[in-house]
Amino acid sequence: MKKALIFLSILGMALGITAFQCASAELTGAKLYINQKQYEKAKEALQKEIAKNPNSDEGWYLLGYIYGEEGNIPEMLNAFDKSLSISDKFKSQIEESKKYYWATSFNKGVNLFNKASNATAQDTMQMFFEQAAEQFNNSILCEPDSSVGYINLVYTYLNMNKIDDAIEPLEKLTAMGSSAEAFAMLGQIYTEKGNTLLDSYNETKNEQDSVKAYEYFDKAISVLEKGRDLFPDDNEILLRLSNAYISANKLDVALDAFKKGVEKDPGNKFYQYNLAVLLLNSNDFEGAEEHFKKAVEIDPNYTNAIYNLAVTYIRWGAQIREEMEEKGEVDEAKFKEKFQAAIPYLEKYLEENPNEATIWELLGKVYANLGNEEKSAEAFNKADQLRQ
Repeated sequence: MKKALIFLSILGMALGITAFQCASAELTGAKLYINQKQYEKAKEALQKEIAKNPNSDEGWYLLGYIYGEEGNIPEMLNAFDKSLSISDKFKSQIEESKKYYWATSFNKGVNLFNKASNATAQDTMQMFFEQAAEQFNNSILCEPDSSVGYINLVYTYLNMNKIDDAIEPLEKLTAMGSSAEAFAMLGQIYTEKGNTLLDSYNETKNEQDSVKAYEYFDKAISVLEKGRDLFPDDNEILLRLSNAYISANKLDVALDAFKKGVEKDPGNKFYQYNLAVLLLNSNDFEGAEEHFKKAVEIDPNYTNAIYNLAVTYIRWGAQIREEMEEKGEVDEAKFKEKFQAAIPYLEKYLEENPNEATIWELLGKVYANLGNEEKSAEAFNKADQLRQ
Protein backbone atom coordinates (compact mmCIF):
# COMPACT_ATOMS: atom_id res chain seq x y z
CA MET A 1 0.00 0.00 0.00
CA LYS A 2 2.36 2.68 -1.21
CA LYS A 3 1.22 6.22 -0.70
CA ALA A 4 2.70 9.45 -1.94
CA LEU A 5 3.65 11.39 1.17
CA ILE A 6 4.08 15.13 1.46
CA PHE A 7 6.86 17.12 3.03
CA LEU A 8 6.36 19.99 5.43
CA SER A 9 8.29 23.21 5.28
CA ILE A 10 10.70 23.65 8.17
CA LEU A 11 11.51 26.99 9.68
CA GLY A 12 14.95 27.41 11.12
CA MET A 13 15.16 27.35 14.89
CA ALA A 14 17.74 29.06 17.03
CA LEU A 15 18.04 29.09 20.79
CA GLY A 16 18.09 32.52 22.25
CA ILE A 17 20.16 32.42 25.43
CA THR A 18 20.02 35.48 27.59
CA ALA A 19 22.40 36.10 30.42
CA PHE A 20 20.73 36.84 33.74
CA GLN A 21 22.40 38.56 36.64
CA CYS A 22 20.96 36.07 39.12
CA ALA A 23 21.61 32.94 37.05
CA SER A 24 23.12 30.03 38.97
CA ALA A 25 26.57 28.70 38.18
CA GLU A 26 24.93 25.58 36.72
CA LEU A 27 22.71 27.58 34.35
CA THR A 28 25.60 29.81 33.31
CA GLY A 29 27.79 26.80 32.62
CA ALA A 30 25.01 24.99 30.76
CA LYS A 31 24.49 27.97 28.44
CA LEU A 32 28.16 28.12 27.70
CA TYR A 33 28.25 24.41 26.87
CA ILE A 34 25.16 24.75 24.66
CA ASN A 35 26.79 27.55 22.67
CA GLN A 36 29.74 25.24 22.19
CA LYS A 37 27.38 22.33 21.33
CA GLN A 38 28.81 20.27 24.17
CA TYR A 39 25.42 18.83 25.00
CA GLU A 40 26.50 16.07 27.38
CA LYS A 41 28.30 18.56 29.63
CA ALA A 42 25.34 20.94 29.33
CA LYS A 43 22.99 18.14 30.40
CA GLU A 44 25.11 17.37 33.42
CA ALA A 45 25.04 20.99 34.48
CA LEU A 46 21.28 21.25 33.98
CA GLN A 47 20.58 18.04 35.88
CA LYS A 48 22.53 19.52 38.80
CA GLU A 49 20.49 22.72 38.40
CA ILE A 50 17.09 21.02 38.59
CA ALA A 51 18.28 18.74 41.39
CA LYS A 52 19.12 21.85 43.44
CA ASN A 53 16.14 23.83 42.16
CA PRO A 54 13.27 21.62 40.90
CA ASN A 55 11.30 24.80 40.06
CA SER A 56 13.92 26.09 37.63
CA ASP A 57 11.73 26.90 34.65
CA GLU A 58 14.79 27.84 32.58
CA GLY A 59 16.65 24.71 33.63
CA TRP A 60 13.83 22.47 32.43
CA TYR A 61 13.43 24.49 29.23
CA LEU A 62 17.13 24.24 28.36
CA LEU A 63 17.15 20.55 29.17
CA GLY A 64 14.22 20.11 26.79
CA TYR A 65 16.12 22.03 24.12
CA ILE A 66 19.07 19.63 24.43
CA TYR A 67 16.84 16.57 24.23
CA GLY A 68 15.37 18.02 21.06
CA GLU A 69 18.82 18.49 19.54
CA GLU A 70 19.54 14.85 20.38
CA GLY A 71 16.31 13.70 18.74
CA ASN A 72 14.79 12.46 22.01
CA ILE A 73 11.36 13.95 21.44
CA PRO A 74 9.49 12.28 24.34
CA GLU A 75 12.06 13.54 26.87
CA MET A 76 12.09 16.97 25.21
CA LEU A 77 8.32 17.30 25.64
CA ASN A 78 8.50 16.01 29.21
CA ALA A 79 11.07 18.69 30.10
CA PHE A 80 9.06 21.39 28.32
CA ASP A 81 5.94 20.37 30.25
CA LYS A 82 7.87 20.66 33.51
CA SER A 83 9.00 24.17 32.54
CA LEU A 84 5.46 25.24 31.64
CA SER A 85 4.07 23.80 34.87
CA ILE A 86 6.32 26.22 36.71
CA SER A 87 5.77 29.34 34.55
CA ASP A 88 4.91 30.58 31.06
CA LYS A 89 8.22 32.39 30.77
CA PHE A 90 9.48 30.14 27.94
CA LYS A 91 6.09 29.36 26.41
CA SER A 92 6.73 31.04 23.05
CA GLN A 93 10.13 29.35 22.65
CA ILE A 94 8.61 25.98 23.57
CA GLU A 95 5.80 26.40 21.05
CA GLU A 96 8.31 27.23 18.31
CA SER A 97 10.39 24.21 19.26
CA LYS A 98 7.37 21.93 19.04
CA LYS A 99 6.50 23.25 15.58
CA TYR A 100 10.07 22.82 14.43
CA TYR A 101 10.40 19.25 15.68
CA TRP A 102 6.94 18.36 14.41
CA ALA A 103 8.02 19.28 10.88
CA THR A 104 11.49 17.78 11.31
CA SER A 105 10.18 14.46 12.59
CA PHE A 106 7.47 14.34 9.94
CA ASN A 107 9.92 14.92 7.09
CA LYS A 108 12.32 12.33 8.48
CA GLY A 109 9.40 9.92 8.51
CA VAL A 110 8.58 10.70 4.88
CA ASN A 111 12.18 10.13 3.81
CA LEU A 112 12.34 6.82 5.68
CA PHE A 113 8.95 5.73 4.29
CA ASN A 114 10.15 6.40 0.76
CA LYS A 115 13.38 4.51 1.41
CA ALA A 116 11.34 1.56 2.65
CA SER A 117 9.10 1.70 -0.42
CA ASN A 118 12.14 1.60 -2.69
CA ALA A 119 14.00 -1.10 -0.77
CA THR A 120 14.29 -4.53 -2.36
CA ALA A 121 15.45 -6.51 0.69
CA GLN A 122 12.64 -7.36 3.13
CA ASP A 123 14.79 -6.74 6.23
CA THR A 124 15.87 -3.34 4.97
CA MET A 125 12.30 -2.43 4.08
CA GLN A 126 11.08 -3.42 7.54
CA MET A 127 13.85 -1.46 9.24
CA PHE A 128 13.03 1.74 7.35
CA PHE A 129 9.30 1.35 8.01
CA GLU A 130 9.97 0.91 11.73
CA GLN A 131 12.12 4.03 11.77
CA ALA A 132 9.47 5.93 9.80
CA ALA A 133 6.82 4.90 12.32
CA GLU A 134 8.99 6.20 15.16
CA GLN A 135 9.39 9.56 13.44
CA PHE A 136 5.67 9.89 12.64
CA ASN A 137 4.92 9.08 16.28
CA ASN A 138 7.33 11.84 17.30
CA SER A 139 5.56 14.30 15.02
CA ILE A 140 2.24 13.33 16.61
CA LEU A 141 3.66 13.93 20.08
CA CYS A 142 4.67 17.44 19.03
CA GLU A 143 1.37 18.30 17.28
CA PRO A 144 -1.33 15.85 18.47
CA ASP A 145 -4.09 17.84 16.75
CA SER A 146 -2.56 17.59 13.29
CA SER A 147 -4.07 14.81 11.15
CA VAL A 148 -1.20 14.46 8.69
CA GLY A 149 1.05 12.57 11.11
CA TYR A 150 -1.68 10.06 11.95
CA ILE A 151 -2.46 9.45 8.27
CA ASN A 152 1.15 8.66 7.39
CA LEU A 153 1.57 6.54 10.51
CA VAL A 154 -1.44 4.47 9.43
CA TYR A 155 0.06 3.85 5.99
CA THR A 156 3.37 2.92 7.57
CA TYR A 157 1.75 0.34 9.84
CA LEU A 158 -0.31 -1.08 6.99
CA ASN A 159 2.80 -1.49 4.87
CA MET A 160 4.37 -3.37 7.78
CA ASN A 161 1.20 -5.50 8.02
CA LYS A 162 0.75 -4.26 11.59
CA ILE A 163 -2.99 -3.93 11.24
CA ASP A 164 -3.71 -3.76 14.98
CA ASP A 165 -1.20 -0.92 15.40
CA ALA A 166 -3.04 1.06 12.73
CA ILE A 167 -6.26 1.05 14.76
CA GLU A 168 -5.26 3.68 17.35
CA PRO A 169 -4.19 6.39 14.85
CA LEU A 170 -7.29 5.62 12.77
CA GLU A 171 -9.44 6.07 15.87
CA LYS A 172 -7.75 9.43 16.44
CA LEU A 173 -8.47 10.45 12.85
CA THR A 174 -12.12 9.43 13.03
CA ALA A 175 -12.46 11.38 16.28
CA MET A 176 -11.20 14.43 14.38
CA GLY A 177 -13.80 13.74 11.69
CA SER A 178 -11.76 15.23 8.84
CA SER A 179 -10.85 12.13 6.81
CA ALA A 180 -13.41 10.00 4.95
CA GLU A 181 -10.64 7.54 4.17
CA ALA A 182 -10.00 6.97 7.88
CA PHE A 183 -13.63 5.98 8.51
CA ALA A 184 -13.60 3.53 5.59
CA MET A 185 -10.29 1.98 6.63
CA LEU A 186 -11.16 1.63 10.31
CA GLY A 187 -14.57 0.16 9.50
CA GLN A 188 -12.93 -2.33 7.14
CA ILE A 189 -10.38 -3.39 9.77
CA TYR A 190 -13.11 -3.95 12.37
CA THR A 191 -15.18 -5.96 9.88
CA GLU A 192 -12.21 -8.12 8.87
CA LYS A 193 -11.33 -8.80 12.50
CA GLY A 194 -14.93 -9.81 13.09
CA ASN A 195 -14.90 -12.12 10.06
CA THR A 196 -11.67 -13.75 11.24
CA LEU A 197 -13.18 -14.43 14.66
CA LEU A 198 -16.36 -15.77 13.08
CA ASP A 199 -14.31 -18.16 10.93
CA SER A 200 -12.55 -19.30 14.10
CA TYR A 201 -15.91 -19.85 15.81
CA ASN A 202 -17.14 -21.94 12.88
CA GLU A 203 -14.11 -24.21 13.34
CA THR A 204 -13.83 -24.37 17.13
CA LYS A 205 -17.38 -23.48 18.28
CA ASN A 206 -15.80 -21.30 20.95
CA GLU A 207 -18.66 -18.97 21.96
CA GLN A 208 -16.27 -16.18 22.92
CA ASP A 209 -15.06 -15.94 19.33
CA SER A 210 -18.63 -15.41 18.16
CA VAL A 211 -19.32 -12.80 20.82
CA LYS A 212 -16.14 -10.87 19.99
CA ALA A 213 -16.88 -11.14 16.26
CA TYR A 214 -20.22 -9.39 16.62
CA GLU A 215 -18.67 -6.79 18.91
CA TYR A 216 -16.29 -5.92 16.06
CA PHE A 217 -19.16 -5.85 13.56
CA ASP A 218 -21.03 -3.43 15.82
CA LYS A 219 -17.93 -1.24 16.10
CA ALA A 220 -17.56 -1.28 12.32
CA ILE A 221 -21.18 -0.29 11.78
CA SER A 222 -20.93 2.47 14.38
CA VAL A 223 -17.84 4.09 12.89
CA LEU A 224 -19.08 3.70 9.31
CA GLU A 225 -22.50 5.16 10.10
CA LYS A 226 -20.77 8.15 11.63
CA GLY A 227 -18.59 8.39 8.53
CA ARG A 228 -21.65 8.17 6.27
CA ASP A 229 -23.29 11.04 8.16
CA LEU A 230 -20.18 13.19 7.71
CA PHE A 231 -19.40 12.09 4.14
CA PRO A 232 -22.71 10.94 2.61
CA ASP A 233 -21.30 10.69 -0.92
CA ASP A 234 -18.19 8.68 -0.14
CA ASN A 235 -18.51 5.36 -1.93
CA GLU A 236 -15.84 3.56 0.10
CA ILE A 237 -17.68 4.30 3.34
CA LEU A 238 -21.00 3.19 1.85
CA LEU A 239 -19.48 0.00 0.48
CA ARG A 240 -17.75 -0.87 3.76
CA LEU A 241 -20.97 -0.13 5.63
CA SER A 242 -22.99 -2.48 3.46
CA ASN A 243 -20.33 -5.18 3.96
CA ALA A 244 -20.43 -4.66 7.73
CA TYR A 245 -24.23 -4.97 7.79
CA ILE A 246 -24.01 -8.21 5.79
CA SER A 247 -21.31 -9.65 8.06
CA ALA A 248 -23.42 -8.78 11.11
CA ASN A 249 -26.50 -10.48 9.58
CA LYS A 250 -28.27 -7.14 9.49
CA LEU A 251 -29.33 -7.30 5.88
CA ASP A 252 -32.79 -5.89 6.63
CA VAL A 253 -31.26 -2.90 8.40
CA ALA A 254 -28.85 -2.40 5.51
CA LEU A 255 -31.57 -2.59 2.88
CA ASP A 256 -33.73 -0.12 4.75
CA ALA A 257 -30.82 2.32 5.17
CA PHE A 258 -29.79 2.24 1.52
CA LYS A 259 -33.37 2.33 0.22
CA LYS A 260 -33.85 5.54 2.18
CA GLY A 261 -30.64 6.87 0.65
CA VAL A 262 -31.89 6.10 -2.87
CA GLU A 263 -35.27 7.66 -2.14
CA LYS A 264 -33.59 10.78 -0.81
CA ASP A 265 -31.11 11.09 -3.67
CA PRO A 266 -32.00 8.85 -6.64
CA GLY A 267 -29.35 10.49 -8.80
CA ASN A 268 -26.56 9.34 -6.47
CA LYS A 269 -24.79 6.48 -8.24
CA PHE A 270 -23.18 5.29 -5.01
CA TYR A 271 -26.51 4.86 -3.24
CA GLN A 272 -27.90 3.01 -6.27
CA TYR A 273 -24.82 0.80 -6.48
CA ASN A 274 -24.68 -0.13 -2.80
CA LEU A 275 -28.38 -0.90 -2.67
CA ALA A 276 -27.87 -3.14 -5.70
CA VAL A 277 -24.98 -4.94 -3.96
CA LEU A 278 -27.20 -5.68 -0.98
CA LEU A 279 -30.01 -6.91 -3.21
CA LEU A 280 -27.55 -9.13 -5.08
CA ASN A 281 -26.35 -10.62 -1.80
CA SER A 282 -29.95 -11.41 -0.88
CA ASN A 283 -30.46 -13.07 -4.31
CA ASP A 284 -32.97 -10.43 -5.35
CA PHE A 285 -31.62 -10.45 -8.90
CA GLU A 286 -34.43 -8.37 -10.36
CA GLY A 287 -33.91 -5.64 -7.77
CA ALA A 288 -30.13 -5.77 -8.20
CA GLU A 289 -30.52 -5.49 -11.97
CA GLU A 290 -32.74 -2.41 -11.59
CA HIS A 291 -30.36 -0.49 -9.35
CA PHE A 292 -27.10 -1.51 -11.05
CA LYS A 293 -28.67 -0.34 -14.31
CA LYS A 294 -29.61 2.98 -12.71
CA ALA A 295 -26.06 3.43 -11.46
CA VAL A 296 -24.74 2.78 -14.98
CA GLU A 297 -27.30 5.18 -16.45
CA ILE A 298 -26.03 7.87 -14.09
CA ASP A 299 -22.40 7.07 -14.92
CA PRO A 300 -21.91 4.95 -18.07
CA ASN A 301 -18.25 4.42 -17.11
CA TYR A 302 -18.94 3.18 -13.58
CA THR A 303 -16.91 -0.02 -13.93
CA ASN A 304 -17.85 -1.55 -10.57
CA ALA A 305 -21.54 -1.28 -11.42
CA ILE A 306 -20.91 -2.60 -14.94
CA TYR A 307 -19.05 -5.64 -13.63
CA ASN A 308 -21.58 -6.42 -10.90
CA LEU A 309 -24.47 -6.07 -13.33
CA ALA A 310 -22.79 -8.82 -15.36
CA VAL A 311 -22.37 -10.90 -12.18
CA THR A 312 -26.07 -10.39 -11.42
CA TYR A 313 -27.06 -11.86 -14.78
CA ILE A 314 -24.62 -14.78 -14.40
CA ARG A 315 -25.86 -15.70 -10.92
CA TRP A 316 -29.44 -15.20 -12.04
CA GLY A 317 -28.96 -17.53 -14.99
CA ALA A 318 -27.23 -20.13 -12.80
CA GLN A 319 -30.11 -20.07 -10.32
CA ILE A 320 -32.70 -20.52 -13.09
CA ARG A 321 -30.74 -23.48 -14.45
CA GLU A 322 -30.45 -25.11 -11.01
CA GLU A 323 -34.17 -24.71 -10.36
CA MET A 324 -34.99 -26.21 -13.77
CA GLU A 325 -32.67 -29.17 -13.13
CA GLU A 326 -34.32 -29.84 -9.77
CA LYS A 327 -37.73 -29.88 -11.46
CA GLY A 328 -36.49 -31.96 -14.38
CA GLU A 329 -37.34 -29.18 -16.85
CA VAL A 330 -35.36 -28.53 -20.01
CA ASP A 331 -35.63 -25.04 -21.44
CA GLU A 332 -32.16 -23.66 -22.08
CA ALA A 333 -33.52 -20.41 -23.49
CA LYS A 334 -34.61 -19.27 -20.01
CA PHE A 335 -31.17 -19.31 -18.40
CA LYS A 336 -29.19 -18.59 -21.57
CA GLU A 337 -31.07 -15.30 -21.88
CA LYS A 338 -29.48 -14.17 -18.63
CA PHE A 339 -25.99 -15.39 -19.57
CA GLN A 340 -26.32 -13.57 -22.89
CA ALA A 341 -27.31 -10.37 -21.06
CA ALA A 342 -24.03 -10.53 -19.06
CA ILE A 343 -21.74 -10.53 -22.11
CA PRO A 344 -21.92 -6.85 -23.19
CA TYR A 345 -21.22 -5.75 -19.62
CA LEU A 346 -18.26 -8.11 -19.20
CA GLU A 347 -16.88 -6.93 -22.53
CA LYS A 348 -17.37 -3.28 -21.60
CA TYR A 349 -15.60 -3.89 -18.29
CA LEU A 350 -12.69 -5.54 -20.13
CA GLU A 351 -12.39 -2.55 -22.46
CA GLU A 352 -11.37 -0.53 -19.40
CA ASN A 353 -9.53 -3.35 -17.61
CA PRO A 354 -8.03 -5.53 -20.37
CA ASN A 355 -5.38 -7.17 -18.17
CA GLU A 356 -7.65 -8.91 -15.66
CA ALA A 357 -7.24 -12.61 -16.36
CA THR A 358 -10.02 -13.71 -14.00
CA ILE A 359 -12.59 -11.63 -15.90
CA TRP A 360 -11.46 -13.06 -19.26
CA GLU A 361 -11.85 -16.51 -17.71
CA LEU A 362 -15.35 -15.62 -16.48
CA LEU A 363 -16.24 -14.42 -19.99
CA GLY A 364 -14.95 -17.72 -21.36
CA LYS A 365 -17.21 -19.65 -19.00
CA VAL A 366 -20.23 -17.58 -20.00
CA TYR A 367 -19.57 -18.22 -23.70
CA ALA A 368 -19.13 -21.91 -22.91
CA ASN A 369 -22.54 -21.99 -21.22
CA LEU A 370 -23.98 -20.41 -24.34
CA GLY A 371 -22.35 -23.04 -26.54
CA ASN A 372 -20.10 -20.55 -28.32
CA GLU A 373 -16.90 -22.60 -28.38
CA GLU A 374 -14.91 -20.18 -30.54
CA LYS A 375 -15.53 -17.15 -28.35
CA SER A 376 -15.02 -19.24 -25.23
CA ALA A 377 -11.61 -20.47 -26.45
CA GLU A 378 -10.54 -16.92 -27.33
CA ALA A 379 -11.40 -15.68 -23.84
CA PHE A 380 -9.68 -18.60 -22.07
CA ASN A 381 -6.56 -18.14 -24.24
CA LYS A 382 -6.47 -14.45 -23.34
CA ALA A 383 -6.68 -15.33 -19.65
CA ASP A 384 -3.81 -17.84 -20.04
CA GLN A 385 -1.64 -15.27 -21.85
CA LEU A 386 -2.13 -12.74 -19.07
CA ARG A 387 -1.12 -15.28 -16.45
CA GLN A 388 2.18 -16.14 -18.16
